[in-house]
Amino acid sequence: MLSVAQEAEKISLDQAIKMAFQNNTNILNSQLDLKITQKKIWEIAAKGLPHVDVKSGYQHLFVVPTINFPGTQLSKTQVPLDLNTGLGTISQLQLSTGENIYLNNVAGTPIALGLKDNISTDITVSQLIFSGSYFAALQATKTYTDLAKQNDEKTRLDVVETVVNTYHMLQLGEESRKILAQNLENINKTLNEVTEMNKQGFLEKTDVDQLEVTANTVKNAMNQIESNLDLGYRLLKIQLGIQDTAKVELSDEIESSDSLTKSSLQLIGEQFNINQNVDYQLIQSSEKFAKLDLNLSKASFLPTISAFYNHNEQLNTAAFNFAPKDLIGINLNLPIFSSGERLAIVAQKNMAFKKSQNTREFVSKSLMMQATQYQNDVKLKLERYLNQKKSKELSDEIYQRIMEKYKQGMSSSMDLMTSQGQYLNNLTAYYQSIYDLQVSKSKLEKLFNISQNTSTK
Repeated sequence: MLSVAQEAEKISLDQAIKMAFQNNTNILNSQLDLKITQKKIWEIAAKGLPHVDVKSGYQHLFVVPTINFPGTQLSKTQVPLDLNTGLGTISQLQLSTGENIYLNNVAGTPIALGLKDNISTDITVSQLIFSGSYFAALQATKTYTDLAKQNDEKTRLDVVETVVNTYHMLQLGEESRKILAQNLENINKTLNEVTEMNKQGFLEKTDVDQLEVTANTVKNAMNQIESNLDLGYRLLKIQLGIQDTAKVELSDEIESSDSLTKSSLQLIGEQFNINQNVDYQLIQSSEKFAKLDLNLSKASFLPTISAFYNHNEQLNTAAFNFAPKDLIGINLNLPIFSSGERLAIVAQKNMAFKKSQNTREFVSKSLMMQATQYQNDVKLKLERYLNQKKSKELSDEIYQRIMEKYKQGMSSSMDLMTSQGQYLNNLTAYYQSIYDLQVSKSKLEKLFNISQNTSTK
């Protein structure tokens, strides 16, 4: 049975960012936080809306209390009077016929004051009429929503920065591997030619060995790049939220030198608008939250008023039941004296609000300084990139000239090794300068809140 190899999926940088927005764990959790915020806001709002509660219970009385009302009756029979109960003959009357009629106190029929077994159900409807704390909490819901959205935006900016940096790192790794592979192919070709010349006695064995050492150096560099690329692709797949077994390839080419230089210069000249910075927005929201928290503590001095309606139903009703079926009323909770507890809370919240104002001022100055620092860093990295680009081109030309001279016997193997080592060092430094510049750009774009696709949902 033949197994079909999994075809690698080619992804661009824009596609990678969109995949991260859909699958990245941090973004998924951030979206859940937004939904939690929406439910929390409804929880706050629902406290001021009508509430309906039903309570049902079963009751069993081991001894049912009773009451009876004694009465009087006329009788021809005299009953001895019981002084303890008051029952018996209390008076008599003799008729003209000589017959006696007696007025007797007799016991009444016992009346149960309850039921041995009963089930009752209460339905209560309540409505908050006034609460200072409730209205203060309602005012805070907008700030609470803004804070959640800003945290979500910050998460997206962080994810964009990591994905962009990883993608650029892999681009440079792939380009390095391609150039080293071409370089190794040229060296192996020269090695074969030198080996033949050595067999014919035109070159020493040392020249062959030196060139073989050079080839091994390039192979080691390629092996290291292969290992770095493997780890880099694994990291990218984690950031994109896809399976580790999935195969991906980059479809975007490395940004051209002109484009990289132009975009860097544009960022260096960009004016920093602190109000667009998500960290500053978060600090502003925290300050608003501290102010609303202060208002909430002050609202604790205000009364709370609520109304209620209660309806009671019983499965069985006792003969004597004085409990009303329907009841309506108003509750008032008026805070009067707390030994300074509420005043202490207000004082704490007021100081916390002042702290948030101080923090906003500090963060504002820090961000302005950071913007200048990041722009200077991009400028320095751009200069380093341009210088390293020129050095790489020069070292490449030197290496190619010495390679040709070596083939013609006009240069030693030591010269070849030296120029080849210089070329590899400059090549590594060149790609590192590109990566460093792109990382600096990503940091500045994140600070300015102009990173790619952060609004994609």
